Amino acid sequence: MSNEIVYKDSLLEISNDKIIFQNYYFPSLKPKEVLIGSIEKVEVKEPSMRTGKYRYHGTGDFRTWYPLDAKRSKRDKIFLLFLNTQKVRIGFTSENTEAVVNYFKEKGLLI
Repeated sequence: MSNEIVYKDSLLEISNDKIIFQNYYFPSLKPKEVLIGSIEKVEVKEPSMRTGKYRYHGTGDFRTWYPLDAKRSKRDKIFLLFLNTQKVRIGFTSENTEAVVNYFKEKGLLI
């Protein structure tokens, strides 16, 4: 099934055809859907000031946008998702980094 959920936590939901980022838009905290086919690549970074370790929501540079995650500074990795449909990218975290890394590896999107 294309819409079968393969990973879900309080921050995101991943199926074979899309990712839903919870609490993306401000102030409504509505989710954002991204089709897997619109993803160019995904990078995994160590948390730092440069990669958004303390960016709990929104943007600091108008290029990378982060959905709400009040625990981002405590996460072990930060993902940067590049879209082939837009210049902006999405910076996000997950509650289970290994599961998300494995998903993007399987899809051939992880750099």
